[in-house]
Amino acid sequence: MSGGGRSVAHSRVVGLLVALTAVSGLILAAGRGVRADDETITAIPIRTFMSAAIGQRVQGVIWRGGIEMQSQTDTFGGLSGLGFTGPDGRLVMVSDRGNFVSGQLLYDEAARPLGLIGVSITAIQNSSGRDLPRPFARDAEALTVIERDGIPTAVRVGFENLTRVADFQLVDGIPQGAAREVAIPDWLSETRTNGTLEAVCVAPAASPIAGSTLLLTEGIIDDDGQHAAYLLGRNDRGRLSYVSGNGTDPTDCAFLPNGDLLVLERGVAFLSFRMRLVRVPAADVKPGAHLTGEVLLQSFGADIDNMEALAVHTALTAPPASRWSPDNNFNDWERNLLLEFSLPE
Repeated sequence: MSGGGRSVAHSRVVGLLVALTAVSGLILAAGRGVRADDETITAIPIRTFMSAAIGQRVQGVIWRGGIEMQSQTDTFGGLSGLGFTGPDGRLVMVSDRGNFVSGQLLYDEAARPLGLIGVSITAIQNSSGRDLPRPFARDAEALTVIERDGIPTAVRVGFENLTRVADFQLVDGIPQGAAREVAIPDWLSETRTNGTLEAVCVAPAASPIAGSTLLLTEGIIDDDGQHAAYLLGRNDRGRLSYVSGNGTDPTDCAFLPNGDLLVLERGVAFLSFRMRLVRVPAADVKPGAHLTGEVLLQSFGADIDNMEALAVHTALTAPPASRWSPDNNFNDWERNLLLEFSLPE
């Protein structure tokens, strides 16, 4: 761990851990094209995590609270990526049904997650400005926010099955318009399964690879038995790999402001989900590297779900925190959770 990591006193590590499973074509078709403003999202507070109360340390992080999100809207769910587009809790999520879910995360007087308001659900468009035509093309798995001079201007989205990366302009914090395709290596775009591109994140200004985009795969294994990855950058471009834990695979990534990399892993053990959060020093993230790191948190069982998304948020109005949320794959037995943690000072 680099020395700068412990000094991130105002960084909020937000992880949307999302549980995804196969969905029938009929349900996918029924939900297409929906554009809904001010959807009602019911939030049920979560006050303990692994028997810890809010404010208590859990392994290498501090528990800050969470919510379980519920909605009668059939297009809310399958959440697989998360990014914050403003300091006021404005956020954007992607769904594996091919939708953007935008809203604002609120906190109570004790700075605990309270609920999600102002939610809108809009269909992701292709490069021609049309809604994505079929389930094979809609499987959005990752989202990261692109900033210009410190202002969020776009989101970069990674897809599996029809493996690709595309940018979407932000207007008032909400992605809009046609996709702008981002060139990725042929070995990645030509691999078309539901285990390809799971994580996309952009390195911050303090990183040795500032501005480069890390692409991290779930099911593409290289000759060394590690998860294949690639860096897109002007000066930092090339293959690298990630070494995951036994029984878990990478599902999302996010950079801390000092350039350290966080990787979220998920898996299944004894008919329940499991997850790990790993921190990789900034200096280790470079072409040719075999990425390994320090495990900050690992859990399994009822405290989590199919945790699939991770985001880092710098918050000036609330304590430093880290969030994850689960994708419920539109299954009634899986939950949409948003769990928040912070790094010890």
